[in-house]
Amino acid sequence: MKMKEMKITKRSGQEVPFDITKIENAIRKASQAVDYKDALSEGRIKLIAEEVAGVCAARDRAMHVEEIQDIVETKLMEFGAREIAKRYIVYRYKQELKRKSNTTDDQILSLIECNNEDVKQENSNKNPTINAVQRDYMAGEVSKDVSARLLLPTDVVQAHKEGIIHFHDMDYYAQHMHNCDLVNLEDMLQNGTVISETMIEKPRSFSTACNIATQIIAQVASNQYGGQSISLTHLAPFVDVSRKSIQEEVKSECELAGVKMSKADFEKIVERRVRKEIQKGVQTIQYQVVTLMTTNGQAPFVTVYMYLGEARSERERDDLAMIIEEVLNERIKGVKNEQGVYITPAFPKLIYVLEEQNVTEKSPYWYLTELAAKCTAKRMVPDYISEKKMREYKLSKGETVGHGDTYTCMGCRSFLTPDRSGDGYGNVARAKNYEPGKPKYYGRFNQGVVTINLVDIALSAHGDMKKFWDLFEERCELCHRALRCRHERLKGTPSDAAPILWQYGALARLDKGEKIDKLLYGGYSTISLGYAGLWECVFAMIGKKLTEPEGEKFGLEVMEKLNEYTAKWKKAEDIDYSLYGTPLESTTYKFAKCLQKRFGVVKGVTDKNYITNSYHVHVTEKIDAFDKLALEAKFQKLSPGGAISYVEVPNMQNNLPAVLSIMKFIYENIMYAELNTKSDYCQVCGFDGEIEIVKDESGKLIWKCPKCGNTDESKLNVARRTCGYIGSQFWNQGRTQEIKERVLHVS
Repeated sequence: MKMKEMKITKRSGQEVPFDITKIENAIRKASQAVDYKDALSEGRIKLIAEEVAGVCAARDRAMHVEEIQDIVETKLMEFGAREIAKRYIVYRYKQELKRKSNTTDDQILSLIECNNEDVKQENSNKNPTINAVQRDYMAGEVSKDVSARLLLPTDVVQAHKEGIIHFHDMDYYAQHMHNCDLVNLEDMLQNGTVISETMIEKPRSFSTACNIATQIIAQVASNQYGGQSISLTHLAPFVDVSRKSIQEEVKSECELAGVKMSKADFEKIVERRVRKEIQKGVQTIQYQVVTLMTTNGQAPFVTVYMYLGEARSERERDDLAMIIEEVLNERIKGVKNEQGVYITPAFPKLIYVLEEQNVTEKSPYWYLTELAAKCTAKRMVPDYISEKKMREYKLSKGETVGHGDTYTCMGCRSFLTPDRSGDGYGNVARAKNYEPGKPKYYGRFNQGVVTINLVDIALSAHGDMKKFWDLFEERCELCHRALRCRHERLKGTPSDAAPILWQYGALARLDKGEKIDKLLYGGYSTISLGYAGLWECVFAMIGKKLTEPEGEKFGLEVMEKLNEYTAKWKKAEDIDYSLYGTPLESTTYKFAKCLQKRFGVVKGVTDKNYITNSYHVHVTEKIDAFDKLALEAKFQKLSPGGAISYVEVPNMQNNLPAVLSIMKFIYENIMYAELNTKSDYCQVCGFDGEIEIVKDESGKLIWKCPKCGNTDESKLNVARRTCGYIGSQFWNQGRTQEIKERVLHVS
């Protein structure tokens, strides 16, 4: 690779061409500052600079200027130029002191001009050129600066910076905000709510209920920073409200026209209009969610849950089935882009529960499962929850295996712990739809996440098992302290901070001025210890893969130990700590870069610009879809705070029986899983297929239409699974490499 084609990332985040003369000049200045006898010749200066450039080229990505300076120091020491290395280190330290006062300024200015590559590709569902997104990012930079300097302990900040842990969403930490919610939509619709100081009463039609639901979704999204989930079951009762209204309307029309009709014809006309009402409402949800812009500059990160088992009567279940059918049909159709072409939207995320009523050909709602398979093959959703496996794992107080609870996650994968009170926590949230003796999930939430980098522990242990477990305990306790910071930041928060959440039913109906503290204890909310890179951790420690018996055994041991820590903290503090399979997006790249900086390139461990999400089998590992799901099911069971497994598949639109066979396997074997396919479109030539990932002249990974060669991202519609949800605004270099290297699990 020609050196001039390489790129570097400046401290501001801006990418610029690699210039070897700057390295030469830096070494030359340091050499000139020492005694003549310790100085380097011009030839050795150039040789060291070339060595540094070679290391940078081997990393196969844009190197950060700080990383390059670290390599310069290492090479100077290797060449025996110790005095010059000392001068170089002193110079760097002085420059760092000068920069301390205005680093945030540079970050903000670079993101306003869209020069900050890290920020541009931080979130695959945010467009960084839009003012609302830039405003959110600007506020985020200030919040991170304040949090790091004033609010968080120094050891937590340093560990986060070095990639030893990741303190998620630091850009929102300065505010009293939490992670994600399971919205009590039923309470808000049935008993009224308040939006923007306006009383919203119980809707009188299904379409109105859907419209109100979208406004609630937008309000909730603007008052927390993670995902949220709603259930279609909470909308289902309003179908019958509309039905009764339509019956009166048709009856009145018949009387007005002097028309007499049979009961069968009357009901046929009514149900036809009910169907149109459902279609109208579902379209409202789809288009409102896609087009709404929340205060953080993106569409609401919302999950829509489809579970027939929640219905309270046969009529409600049939109405719910009609809603689910329409939701799936709308998603199969997609939404139109600027050119009027139907493409795959990122949201709302859909979850379909596989249950006895729909999982076999003889089930009454099998037709919905077939439709779900068609939707998955075309649009990558829905994801699938197995009622059978979930009822084995999620046991409220007094429940037995196989008779537990089935409920949705709070976004892409974060799951609540089972209701350990067994009776809805005595209605501590004062919800108006409280049912004594019934476990409660809607209205609960997650306080936040801190993730442990398992790969760093393994590499730091250098194969010494005792050292590994000693470091493991040390790092877990560091994460514990960081999680306590999350918890303490929420303590004392008045309900007035987010009325839609705490006063008007989304999570609670507390009084004005009342603190939310009682919702932080006793299991009402959760707080998550995330983990990343189990695959690389195991390989680094024992040289085995998770797919090998020894690797599987050690991997499960690591997971069990993590659960021991969360259980210990939970018992001591009455806070529901829970183990969470972190959905790394930009952090997968950050962790990889930090590991390369600390340990160099270690084959099979740090030789990629990404590390593996949670417990997943490595994306390059050739493994059958069923074997992958069966193996990962063992690890998913040990990740009660949330996790999702996936299988990578080719275009399956003409092979729906294979999709259905995978869905049946999910039902029998794993609680939560998805199928990853592709859904892309080129606006230049109209190509509708898989947009490729290639390298440009500088070695940077870019997206390219295989038909016309278009590489302009603004003229490409690309949708890919990132880590449990669909991304559509492109990704950083680490995640892009991971996407490129995924192997198919179905041939």
